[in-house]
Amino acid sequence: MNKESQTQQDENRLIRQRKEKALKFQQDGIAIYPNTFRKQDDIKPIVEKYKDLPAEELENLDKSFVVAGRIMALRSFGRVTFFHIQDHSGKIQVYAQRDLLGKEFYNQVFKKFDIGDIVGVKGTLFKTQTGELTIKADKVELVTKSLRPLPEKYHGLKDVELRYRQRYVDLIVNPRSREIFIKRSQIVRFIRNFLDQRGFLEVETPMMQPIPGGATAKPFITHHNALDMQLYLRIAPELYLKRLLVGGFERVYEINRNFRNEGISTQHNPEFTMLEFYMAYADFKMLMELTEELFSKLALEVCGSMKIPYGEHEIDLTPPWNKLSFYESLEKIGNLKPEEYQNYETAKELVKKLGEKVIEGEKLGKVQAKLFDLLVEPKLIQPHFIYHYPTDISPLSRRNEQDPTITDRFELFIAGREMANAFSELNDPFDQKERFLEQVKEKEAGDEEAHFMDEDYIRALEYGMPPAGGEGIGIDRLVMLLTNSPSIREVILFPLLRPETPSS
Repeated sequence: MNKESQTQQDENRLIRQRKEKALKFQQDGIAIYPNTFRKQDDIKPIVEKYKDLPAEELENLDKSFVVAGRIMALRSFGRVTFFHIQDHSGKIQVYAQRDLLGKEFYNQVFKKFDIGDIVGVKGTLFKTQTGELTIKADKVELVTKSLRPLPEKYHGLKDVELRYRQRYVDLIVNPRSREIFIKRSQIVRFIRNFLDQRGFLEVETPMMQPIPGGATAKPFITHHNALDMQLYLRIAPELYLKRLLVGGFERVYEINRNFRNEGISTQHNPEFTMLEFYMAYADFKMLMELTEELFSKLALEVCGSMKIPYGEHEIDLTPPWNKLSFYESLEKIGNLKPEEYQNYETAKELVKKLGEKVIEGEKLGKVQAKLFDLLVEPKLIQPHFIYHYPTDISPLSRRNEQDPTITDRFELFIAGREMANAFSELNDPFDQKERFLEQVKEKEAGDEEAHFMDEDYIRALEYGMPPAGGEGIGIDRLVMLLTNSPSIREVILFPLLRPETPSS
C-alpha cells in the first residue's frame, strides 16, 4: 500500500470513529448541532486587554467571559485538560478541570471532544506557570461536532490545490490565508471611501449583456429561455458606465465581477474583480495623479509603508512614478530600434523569433503590443505609467490631438504585470463608429477578442457625452501586490479549478 492510500485509509478510519461518537452523543440525548449557546466575547479583545496583567490582578478580577470557537489543539492529563480554541478574531488557551466541570460530564462527554469541534466556554482568566493567558472553564458546551479531522499543521497543507479547493479548511488552519482576505476587505473598503470622498457615485450595471463590450476579450455565452435570446457575461462594465456620463452622472464607479473566457494562470482567473471609474471633464493625465494618490495612500493604510515587499523585490509606491511613452518603452527597456518596431515585416518576424504567433492581417499596433508584452512588461518592476498607445489597439480611447496614430491612454505596470488601464474617453460618435466597424472586420477575420458593434452605445454618444477620463484597476492583482501573494488564486476565496478527480 502506498503512502497516499495509507493516509486515505487512516482518514476514513478517523471519520468513522467520529461519526460513531456523534451517534452515541445523540443516543445519550446530547445535541451535536444545537443553536442554544450565545457567545458574548471575542477572543482577541480579551487577549489584548489582559495579556500583560500580572497573575495576581487576574485572580482578583471578578469577571467571567463567554467565548466560542473551534478546538485547535488538545492535551489531556487525566483530571485536567488544556486546549486552544480559535474564533474569527484569535486564539486562547482553555483549562478544563474534572472537579469544576463535574466528573460525569468530564469523563462521559468532554473527554470525547475532538480537535475541530466547535465549543462554547464560560470561565475566568488566570495565567499558567509559563505565563500564558488562559480561561479556567466552569462550563464547556458542544456547539458543533466535527466529523472530519483537520489536516496536520505541517503535513496536511502542502497540496496547494487542496487549499484552494477546500478553502474552508485552509481558512481554519492557515492564519496567512485569513490575513489575506481580511486585508482584501480593507483594501476594497478603502477604495470605496477614497472615491466617495471625491464625489464619485457607486453604481451597478448589468452582468448579463446582449452585446459584450468595454474590453478585448472572449466572452462566456449563455441563453435566456423566456426571451429566447443569447446573452453574454460581461467582460467589462465600461460602455454602461459611460452611458451614465451621458445621462448626467459626472463621477461614477463600480467594483464589479467580470468574466473572460480565457486561460487560467497565476495572474488570470476567468471570474475576477475590477474597479472601473469615470470622471467627466478629466483626461488621462489627471487620472495618473489620482492613481498615484490612491495606490500610495492605500499602501500606507494597509501595509504601513509606501515601500512594500513583493517576491524578491521591494516596490516603492512613493509618487511620482516613472512615465514612458509606449514607443519610448520599446526603445529604452525593450532595446529595440525604431526601424525594428515601426516596420511591419521586421516587427512580425521579431515576434515570431521570440516564440509568439502573428495572426494573418493583424495590424502593426497589435504586433508592437506583442513585442511590448515579451520585451518590456516583465522588466517593469517599479511603478511605470506607459502612455500613448497605438490607436490600433485602443478602440475606445481618444486620439491624441497632435498624432492621431496614438491615443491618450496609459497602462500602469508594477511587479512585471499590468495593474490598471486608463484613457481619455472617446466621445466622438463618428470616430467611435468607424473604430467599431474596424473591430467587426477583425472579428470576421478570426479575432475572437475583437469588439462587437454596439449601435445603442453610438446612439448614446450622439446625445453627447462630456469629455472624460476612465480607468480600470484589477482588484485581485492589487491585493496580490499588497499581500505579497505570488498567485491570483491566493487572493480569490474560491478560484476556478478543474473538476475534482474521484479518489480511488
